[in-house]
Amino acid sequence: MQKNIPVLFIQERSLAEAYEKALLTLYTNGARLKTQYDKPGDPPSIDATMNLTILEPLCDPMIHKAFPGGIDDLKEYAMEICGVKDHWVKNINDPKDTRWEYTYHGRLEAYGAWRELEGGASREAGFFKINQIEKVVEKLAAQPYTRQAQMITWMPNLDFDCYDPPCLQSLWYRIMEDDDGVQWLNCNVRFRSNDAWGANFMNMFGFTLFNRDVIAAGVAKRTGRTVKLGRMNWHADSWHIYGKDIANAKQQLFDRMDSMSFEERTYNFHDPFIQEMFNEAEARVVRKIKDYDESH
Repeated sequence: MQKNIPVLFIQERSLAEAYEKALLTLYTNGARLKTQYDKPGDPPSIDATMNLTILEPLCDPMIHKAFPGGIDDLKEYAMEICGVKDHWVKNINDPKDTRWEYTYHGRLEAYGAWRELEGGASREAGFFKINQIEKVVEKLAAQPYTRQAQMITWMPNLDFDCYDPPCLQSLWYRIMEDDDGVQWLNCNVRFRSNDAWGANFMNMFGFTLFNRDVIAAGVAKRTGRTVKLGRMNWHADSWHIYGKDIANAKQQLFDRMDSMSFEERTYNFHDPFIQEMFNEAEARVVRKIKDYDESH
């Protein structure tokens, strides 16, 4: 009888390479476990603790095709991580409000706060409110080698009773400097639970761009230094493929490894055609959010 959850280690140069190797390693070596979200008849999930390191997060091939989405979805998620859906969060004391419990960006930018109804009106509440993004950028700019540049999401007063509490738990940063004076932003990301097939690739892609466009760019703006992305270490306490998704993962990836080249399984994010698609998707995402806002 298996008594220990496997701990798997992956290190690759690019995001697409690391993602694919991690999926294959999980499929081969993961444990079979039930989840609280299983429906009757669902097979067990494939699960492990995963430590996945991407040495050059922005290098190509960056995009793997084996995730449930396309270029527009990547753009939408990258925008979500930067806050465009923060207003979708519900009033926690309104049982009729079915919007989201939180957004990652909301927890990072306004940690400690939430929304609630008072006298029929929505208002911001909380014991305190901290912009962790601003604090992290400030710390890294002042002292790039600090070990204190960390952001968290977990709010025990809310999340122990939340049906779907935050999977992302923390982001930790530190900067290295090379012989040419270029600074390299290193990042550790910790998830308590991470859907390897249904969400992980978009998670990693989104936070790679968040690190580039928000954290690294923020430090560079404050210091006037060149700040690039160094390695990203992605740790998931539970990195899993749900039982309901195993057949789809086999069909789309595992059973096609011998018949497709790696180039056919990936996109180069910096290819002009992909860049054009990615940039043009922004207007469609903005329209989609506006339509949702108007209908809700």
